[in-house]
Amino acid sequence: MRNALLALLMTTAPAFAAGLELTIEGQANGTVTIDLLEDVAPRHVKRLTALASEGAYDGVAFHRVIDGFMAQTGDVEFGKPGDDIRMAGRGGSSKPDLDAEFSDIPFTRGVVGMARSQSPNSANSQFFIMFGDGAFLNGQYTVVGKVTKGMDVVDRIKRGTGPNGAVTSDPDRIKSARVTR
Repeated sequence: MRNALLALLMTTAPAFAAGLELTIEGQANGTVTIDLLEDVAPRHVKRLTALASEGAYDGVAFHRVIDGFMAQTGDVEFGKPGDDIRMAGRGGSSKPDLDAEFSDIPFTRGVVGMARSQSPNSANSQFFIMFGDGAFLNGQYTVVGKVTKGMDVVDRIKRGTGPNGAVTSDPDRIKSARVTR
């Protein structure tokens, strides 16, 4: 009986302590629910939830979107309406960069990772959602969560052009980002 109860608790206990609910507007209208992996990347999850709670992600563009790969957003410095969209992706928040929290969780469809520059310890506010598998990112970028609802919305996000997937006009945006518990 005890083993059955433990097995039931392990299969039904929530794996995530916090989440994000992103309302997307533009070509992809709808809601995306992300379960955040607080036990895997606690500092990165704390940063995402702090910025979302402050409203910092509201209005931010999906500035880099590569078909079959990923959709990147979260530049709270240069990604807002009225900003020069060509600058999006170069900024972050006023908070300091974070040291990497690498894990053995693979980058597969729906996984959310932290964007960074060449330095592994340069993640700040930007994140990306995987359209497909990207094993070449494994162990190189911090995994922070997984989309649990709304991948159909993610799939409709406006694609960028060129090798870096830059979205140069009318990007889809995060209308609002709300922390869920």
